[in-house]
Amino acid sequence: MQHCESINLDEYRQSGEGGTAITYKHNSRNSLAKLYKSGFEADMAIEEFKVAQAVYDLGIPTPKPYRLVTDGEHLGAEYEFISGKRSFARILSQEPEKMPELVEAFAKAALELHATAPDTDRIPAIREVLHSFYLSSDAVTSEYRKRALAFLDKIQEPSTCVHGDFHIGNIITDGNRTLWIDIGQFGYGAPEWDLGWFWTITHNLGDNRADFLLHLTQETLVSFWDAFLPAYLGTSAPTALREYTRKILAYYAVRVPFMFNLVHHDKFPEEGCKSLIGLIP
Repeated sequence: MQHCESINLDEYRQSGEGGTAITYKHNSRNSLAKLYKSGFEADMAIEEFKVAQAVYDLGIPTPKPYRLVTDGEHLGAEYEFISGKRSFARILSQEPEKMPELVEAFAKAALELHATAPDTDRIPAIREVLHSFYLSSDAVTSEYRKRALAFLDKIQEPSTCVHGDFHIGNIITDGNRTLWIDIGQFGYGAPEWDLGWFWTITHNLGDNRADFLLHLTQETLVSFWDAFLPAYLGTSAPTALREYTRKILAYYAVRVPFMFNLVHHDKFPEEGCKSLIGLIP
């Protein structure tokens, strides 16, 4: 296990909270501690830190990872704090008129990320992670597992970087730099893993969850998606948009039980399996 340094949270103030972790800004240093919530294994924090180091070394714009840390109860890591930063989601919530320029910037950053070759010795393959999940877990019905494994076995994937938790809350800017954050699920594979996840974030959170995580309404997220996809694909042709959306829904359906299990430590609901299995070809 990598060396982990103890920190005193009296020297920090809470600055944010997500589904799996809470962040704390140091009172005097330009650093941010991200500590996983209770119930999340220490290995998650360690693996996230190792991947963050690999991503930073690739030159992908992301805060510099400093060290593994613990407050004595929770494990996490300390990163460079980006002064004056706001996430794209926060900007959109405060200045909705900026949606067009945020869409353009997000599409540009996504295309650059998805054109980056990974370090496959240090970054996991999304397909392999999911393959192991379905083989070792009873989180879905047997028919869903069979369909998901068949999909994973037959897809042909490019070797490109994939964020893994791809949405507008996980990209920030200080006005000069634009950086990706929360890269614990970073990997490599098809960009469709990211696009499928962003589709569900924009369509399935519901207003309460969308407000808690991204400070936005579901309607605003759908509007962002509707503008983003043509910008990302470089076409507004309805047929092309429909076909690509149909394609990414299969990636979404295969990955969402894994993400559900990761966050909730529970089986994916049987009714969810029934409603999504038809999306997997």
